[in-house]
Amino acid sequence: MSLFEHLKFVAGMKAETSLQKMEDPSQVFDYNYTKQLEHLQQLRQGLVSIVQNEKHVEMLESQAEAQQSRYQQQAEQAMSGNREDLARLALQRKEALNSQVEGYKQQLAQLGTEHQKVEAMVGQYEASIAQFQSQKEMVKAQYEAAKAQVVISEVATGISKDSNEMNLAMQHAQEKVMSMQSRATAIDSLMDSGALNAGLIAGSGETDLDRQLAQVSSAHNVDDQLAAMRERLGK
Repeated sequence: MSLFEHLKFVAGMKAETSLQKMEDPSQVFDYNYTKQLEHLQQLRQGLVSIVQNEKHVEMLESQAEAQQSRYQQQAEQAMSGNREDLARLALQRKEALNSQVEGYKQQLAQLGTEHQKVEAMVGQYEASIAQFQSQKEMVKAQYEAAKAQVVISEVATGISKDSNEMNLAMQHAQEKVMSMQSRATAIDSLMDSGALNAGLIAGSGETDLDRQLAQVSSAHNVDDQLAAMRERLGK
């Protein structure tokens, strides 16, 4: 098959079956199988035409030979009646049909040869199509199995990916839980030791500077009160 014929074949196939860009092997085989069946049907129709022509030529040959027989009978009857002139005319017509009968015989021989040739082609093509059909079904089964394997592989890959992500999420959750448990344990320990309570009471939100300022203010208050008492007592 030439490059042009191949391109024409592919273009025709895509136009008739609307195949996707990536051709499905099973569709390619189905298309090819359909075309082979069409060619086989054409061969069979050609064989039927040959048989019909054979029958028609056989009929014409039979008619011509029957006419020759009638001319022969007429010639004999004319001779019996002492009509040699009529007998001669009948025999001349009989002889005129010889070339026609011979032509029919040659035509039948040619049609017979063509008949055998086309019949052999039909038989060979039928065997070829049967073999192709078996191969087609095998390839389609292999293709379907391969597609199933691809789907299984993709699913398995997705499961593996999901499992990895799930494991990471579980690990992160476990680490967070352990961190919270550790923090809760530390708080419980501080509560049990009283350190956390003392800190809460002593601290109450004040800084060291605040406490020092409060002490100074308190000392001034005491001094002021003592001065007021001395003044009252002096009076």
